[in-house]
Amino acid sequence: MTRNDALGLPMSGADTTAGDLYHQALHEFQCYRGDPVATAEQALSRSPEFVMARVLHAYLHLLGTEPDGFAVARADLESAGTRPSTARERAHLNAVQHLLDSEWHVASRILEDIAIEHPRDILALQVGHVVDFYTGASRLLRDRIARALPSWSADMPGYHAVIGMHAFGLEETGLYARAEAAGRRAVELERHDAWAWHAVAHVMEMQGRTTEGIAWLRSDSDAWSVDNFFAVHIWWHLALYHLEMGEVDEVLRLFDGPIYGPRSRVVLDMIDASALLWRLQLRGIPLGERWQAVADGWEPIADAGNYAFNDAHAMMAFTGAQRRAAAERVFAAQTQAMDGPGDNRFFVREVGSPVTRAIHAFGEGDYAETVRLLRPARDRANRFGGSHAQRDLIDLTLIEAALRDGQLALARALIAERVDLKPDSASARALAARAGDLPLSQAA
Repeated sequence: MTRNDALGLPMSGADTTAGDLYHQALHEFQCYRGDPVATAEQALSRSPEFVMARVLHAYLHLLGTEPDGFAVARADLESAGTRPSTARERAHLNAVQHLLDSEWHVASRILEDIAIEHPRDILALQVGHVVDFYTGASRLLRDRIARALPSWSADMPGYHAVIGMHAFGLEETGLYARAEAAGRRAVELERHDAWAWHAVAHVMEMQGRTTEGIAWLRSDSDAWSVDNFFAVHIWWHLALYHLEMGEVDEVLRLFDGPIYGPRSRVVLDMIDASALLWRLQLRGIPLGERWQAVADGWEPIADAGNYAFNDAHAMMAFTGAQRRAAAERVFAAQTQAMDGPGDNRFFVREVGSPVTRAIHAFGEGDYAETVRLLRPARDRANRFGGSHAQRDLIDLTLIEAALRDGQLALARALIAERVDLKPDSASARALAARAGDLPLSQAA
């Protein structure tokens, strides 16, 4: 039993109802809205031999970087592998296998080849886009989508997602005007496209357009926050704008409310919670018991060691909460990861381990060690994933450590970089004022 999807691609093992549910799950994934996992499971309940529904289910469990997701994806792979399938579907199954093996770059290439052959395979495009984000492949974030654009038009289902992804790739490669235009167009086509909302928010963050960023996200916050599993991250972006404006009470209100009020145990939500509290801690803002709440979330998976970017954010929480035993578990997991298979060993070795150790050193007051570890790591930080906005925390930590260690020549040089990029940034000017008010160290 084979039917074609909405764009003409064969779907092995699907009846009409299951195919409709699959398209619904794809749309939910594109908007980060609803529950695409549950919808994919409904499709599979209707048509157990539906290969692409099984593939989607596996991808959704892998892309969250949740340790428990691997077993689910492995079961999906084993089930789908016994079903009749097309060459394209088998290529997707191959990509799932390589993601399970932490071979991110091989999976990326397979997804790239699928999309080159089938540019309207929206799942190959979106999963590849997320993999590019996790591996810090900014050019591919843009070009993977750009290659497919000639095969798409506004009357096709999912077009909003294609241009929304292109918007984010354009932003991460510094093409801000085009990125903003594409992101706004995607939102016009699909009000609930959270990735497109987020792409425009990134543009405004990188350009220092704080007031406009707040206005953009608050203009229709229900569109991206209601029943949306990406909402915490977009609330985090809103909090960054308010932090830049010095509105700490509003930042804490957002943290205690939509960002971490529900005490989410979702890894991606805990990353945002850790990153926001660390920014506040760098500014010396009292945080009460907030670190303890976030550390409680990370504690059960402290030794997961499956993704270096997660390790660094777990360490922020354990350092802030002064949980040395949990911190040691992260270090042990990283040591094991560096000796293990897959690409994560490189992510950890090149960036994850030095950044994680630098965060711990900062918490211990060893600012010289923090500087020593972060200076080389910042130049290759893209290799362990995340966006420019997320990785900015490395620079902020390095600057603060340099200031506290009396390395004022270095601090002033790093601050000058920030002022050059965002001349109207209040936080950059405040750092410059701090550095200017202090004498140069003898080492300078």
